[in-house]
Amino acid sequence: MKNKLFLFMLVLVMSILGACGTAEKEESTNGEGSATEDKKVLVMGTSADYAPFEFVDTENSNEIIGFDIDLANAISEKIGFKVEVKDMDFNSLIPALQAEKVDFILAGMSPTPERDEVVDFSIPYNETVQMVVTKKDSGIEKVEDLAGKTVGVQISSIQEELANEVAKTVDMKVESRNLIPEVVQELMTKRFDAAIIEDIVAENYVQRNAELTYFPVEVDVADYKVAVLPEGSDLKAQFDQAIQELIDSGKIEELQQKWFVVEE
Repeated sequence: MKNKLFLFMLVLVMSILGACGTAEKEESTNGEGSATEDKKVLVMGTSADYAPFEFVDTENSNEIIGFDIDLANAISEKIGFKVEVKDMDFNSLIPALQAEKVDFILAGMSPTPERDEVVDFSIPYNETVQMVVTKKDSGIEKVEDLAGKTVGVQISSIQEELANEVAKTVDMKVESRNLIPEVVQELMTKRFDAAIIEDIVAENYVQRNAELTYFPVEVDVADYKVAVLPEGSDLKAQFDQAIQELIDSGKIEELQQKWFVVEE
């Protein structure tokens, strides 16, 4: 009798464990990023202080939105992966990529020789112009007027490199901040006399603030935006093909119209 009772209890326990295992299996194969969907999740590093490329939608969802987010999703549709966005300071992005904390970067980033030594770049997806942003009452109307002034830039950016290059011929002081909103805040409180910011981002600030104006900085080589990938990554060829297809189909232009054209 005891043996029969023991066998009955053993069968009951095994049945319960088997049912639990089935439920767990069903959950793991039907959820997001599941085996049935068979899509790899790639982590995208970005710095969400750079509207309209990437910024936090504080008015609605508090999610990170922008041109680069839409571009990443469009690329993902082409080559079959899901995007998980990881926000961090701009100067932390390439170290995070090297440490394999992110799989790629879309952050309004431009290629430079220094960056090229440690990462790979996709083909360009957007050309940009650098602007000097000032307050309208500053008296600064050309680069030469920056002499004796303090100019703000984002740390580790091509604008920082450009400002330091300009400072070789124009006697100005260059100061860096982690985030673009910090740079603009310093400008608004007159701790900075001017700031160097790229055209699309600068235009957004000027459109929202009647006290600000801007003018372009002439450079010898055009600046472009690219996706940034680990050195030797197989993703580069896939990204290049997807971006080219998005350019050829007009999708990139569609996203530019959505995010870059400021309504009057």
